Formats: sequence, C-alpha cells, structure tokens
Amino acid sequence: MPETIWLYADVGHNQDAKRECLVFNNADPFSTPKPERLIERILHIATNPGDLVLDSFLGSGTTAAVAHKMGRRYIGIEMGAHAVTHCAPRLQKVIEGEQGGISQAVGWQGGGGFRFYRLGPPIFDAEGRINPDIRFAQLAAHVWFCETRTALHGKKRGPLLGRHKGVAYYLLYNGVLGDKRPDGGNVLTGPVLKELPAHDGPKVIYGEACRIGPARLKQLGVAFKQTPYDVTAR
Repeated sequence: MPETIWLYADVGHNQDAKRECLVFNNADPFSTPKPERLIERILHIATNPGDLVLDSFLGSGTTAAVAHKMGRRYIGIEMGAHAVTHCAPRLQKVIEGEQGGISQAVGWQGGGGFRFYRLGPPIFDAEGRINPDIRFAQLAAHVWFCETRTALHGKKRGPLLGRHKGVAYYLLYNGVLGDKRPDGGNVLTGPVLKELPAHDGPKVIYGEACRIGPARLKQLGVAFKQTPYDVTAR
C-alpha cells in the first residue's frame, strides 16, 4: 500500500488558513478553514484542468477559490450564512486577482466569474406530493426547467409559462385563472382551454386533471400532464 505524509511546511496549517480568510472577512473569521495549499495538493492529485469539483460543505470557500485559480470548474453548496459572508466575497476577491494563498505559486492574476444561486423550498413532501407551501411561480420555474432545461426568467402571473422550440408550456395551479373550482381553475376543460393564451403549435399543459378526451387533445395538439404525478423531480 502506498504511504505518504503531508507536512505543514508543504500544505499549510489552520493558522495559515485563518490568515487567508482574514483578507476576505476580518470581522468574522471562519473557525476551521483549510489552507489553500492543502486543497491545491488534493486537486492536483485528483483532477485535471477543466474538471468539475464539488464541495457540498463549502465553509469558507477555500475549495472553490483554489479550483478557480487552478482552472477547474466547481460547484459549492453551503447551508449556513457563510455562503454570503465568506464564500461570495472570497470568490469576488479571487476574480479581482488577490495574491494570497496559492496565487503566486500558480501565477494567478484574476479573471473568470461565478454564479450565486439560492435554493428554494423543496417541491415535494415526504410522500411525493407537492409541498403545500409552494407557490405558482416556484412550481412554474421547476416545470419550465424540467421541460426545457433552461431558466424561467421573470415572475409569471398567468398560465402561459413561455414558448420553447415551437412548444408552448402552460401551468394550471393555485387558481392561476382566478377560479379554483373544477370547471374553471386547475382542471383542464373545454372552457379553460379556450381561455388560455393562444399558440399556433403544440402545447404542453400541466393541471390537476383533464376532462377533455385523448382524441380531442391529440386533434388540438395538446399534451396534458397531471400534477403532481407528471412533475419530475430533477
């Protein structure tokens, strides 16, 4: 079995890591950071430039910062406030070309960028039903992404989510049409279909139930998908 020992002189220690973090947040230093040299050693062994690095407990953002400087792509996940107080400011400093940590060793001069996202509430509960706290806009964004693999821009207030590659996508949920009764809200009926914004092409409509027969739906170019059963969890 291969054996190795990494001395602090080679990969740093927590005191080094805390000094690195003070550059980004002097008022609230992170308690247990890792030195950039340690993460550099790990990424050098385990990855190649362009590879995707995942840190599901991002902490002070060291992994993302080092991956950025080493030309790796990365995803960092952090449930605590550190995402805002430590990680985002640190990565912004990296982009601006800060010279702490491994910057001089790898010739880092700045550049690149990152995207910061906040996760919304879970769409489904433990039994696979749609979470009752989910609002129309949240489910609309989820449905749109699952169907098109693109982000839904803008807050939708009507049943038509948008058109993508010639297909129009609709969502009947939470009484978006102003009427929660079966004949006028979340259930697809003939009158409801006539009320939907027009589209000259195929349509995908999500709703609680459908009272239009399969033959008629096919004739109208409508693919009906029932919530919650046809709402995919991706």
